[in-house]
Amino acid sequence: MTEILLVHHIQGRTPGVLALADALRAGGHTVEVPDLFEGRTFGSIEDGFAHTKSVGFDTVRAPALAAADDLAPGFVVAGVSFGVMAATQLATNHPGVAGALFYEAFADPAEFGTWPDGLPVQVHGMADDPFFGKEGDADAACAFAEGRENAEVFLYPGEVHLFTDSSLPSSDPDATATVVERSLQMLARLG
Repeated sequence: MTEILLVHHIQGRTPGVLALADALRAGGHTVEVPDLFEGRTFGSIEDGFAHTKSVGFDTVRAPALAAADDLAPGFVVAGVSFGVMAATQLATNHPGVAGALFYEAFADPAEFGTWPDGLPVQVHGMADDPFFGKEGDADAACAFAEGRENAEVFLYPGEVHLFTDSSLPSSDPDATATVVERSLQMLARLG
């Protein structure tokens, strides 16, 4: 059993994010999902971004960073889209992180620190997602993974963003099931 810190996307801690957490829990893991927006959810990416910009990105990420301090060493950080930034910051700076799961986004670890040698990571996203595939995240993730034995990038056919959130119209249940299956395989390898 692994403890997982799952950081939600820009639309908030939606029922779909909680369903993703439940899918990981069904694999025998403990999943914490800190609420970065204090109970608020947003009907669009644009609305969530406007709120985040008005509050400040560092302020919004703070609850995720603080939640990591309450976990025992050996936890895995996971992020969905916007949440990947906080997850990457933790992976590069928190000594207790044992692995990372990045869903639908990739942030250059060099923006936050140095990626620890050998730290396992999986990156999942749709090849033609306008934010992940079309804006360069997929290419950057593949370049980062090259030569790293414990880094895997999985590209799924499709062109929607936030496909892992079952509560949004962009949901893709089949792709999400594969994401969860592959994530559980990585978690099993961690012991």
